[in-house]
Amino acid sequence: MSIQHEQWMAQRKRTYKSNEEKLKRFKVFKDNVEFIEKFNKAGKNKYELGVNEFADLTNEEFLAKYTGLSIPSSKRSSSTSFMYKNVNAVPPNLDWRDRRAVTPVEKQGGCGSCWAFSAVAALEGINKIKTGNLVSLSKQQILDCINTTDNCQGGWMENAFDFVSRNQGLESDADYPYQATNGTCRANKPSSLGARITGHQFVPSNNETALLMAVANQPVSVGLDPSGFQFYKGGIYTGKCGTKLTHAVTAVGYGTSEDGTKYWIFKNSWGPKFGEKGYIRLQRDIAAREGMCGIAKHATYPTAA
Repeated sequence: MSIQHEQWMAQRKRTYKSNEEKLKRFKVFKDNVEFIEKFNKAGKNKYELGVNEFADLTNEEFLAKYTGLSIPSSKRSSSTSFMYKNVNAVPPNLDWRDRRAVTPVEKQGGCGSCWAFSAVAALEGINKIKTGNLVSLSKQQILDCINTTDNCQGGWMENAFDFVSRNQGLESDADYPYQATNGTCRANKPSSLGARITGHQFVPSNNETALLMAVANQPVSVGLDPSGFQFYKGGIYTGKCGTKLTHAVTAVGYGTSEDGTKYWIFKNSWGPKFGEKGYIRLQRDIAAREGMCGIAKHATYPTAA
């Protein structure tokens, strides 16, 4: 196990400040690897775990560092509009990646900016649908310019949508690249502004059917409980998780596996080496109204003319 830890450190260029810290991290690593191996050996699950870059972190440390969704108590707007309420039929499966409406997976790093990544992926999707152009848009401009408490310490997607609406667009990632830290707002480059939106709407809470109707028409920002995802490697996640929404992802599709298990496809912000090339498949249409890991509790999407 010690050799495995050394190899893992070398592969990920991980160093520690002291031998004491290294010993502490080795103990965490050892416990995590043993848990992963025991889980996979059981072979009773629809998903697999793997030793990834988070293997020397406790679950509490992982959640504190790599999430960031913070929904205020007054989380709902007064509007009850849901533009897809009259959708009668949706395709049996859909993946917005196949329609070239999803940009490559990126890494939020140690900044609690999942909410910005989630919102921007939804913005990129609706921009592609409305204009035919897929452009990587700036998460950093949202972090720097939103003028609220929403930043690397956490935030929520609706404030990002409100900023883009007020700003009459969002700069490209190329012109305003991600820095994984709080910065100072820079003036817009008008030639770079894209993804003009008119506002946002909420998907009715605790209603996976409504979420399906929305995702069938555009990528949707979703809050969920990521407590069981730390070592997710692939497959359809059917494991333990709660309903405490501390992480934001983007629903970019859905489908049904060969054994009949329905699933969602979520774009994540932990880099392309996490999970299924940066994506998570999560069980769909479970008995609980709030959905697997609370995915039906709080979902929102941008609207565009």
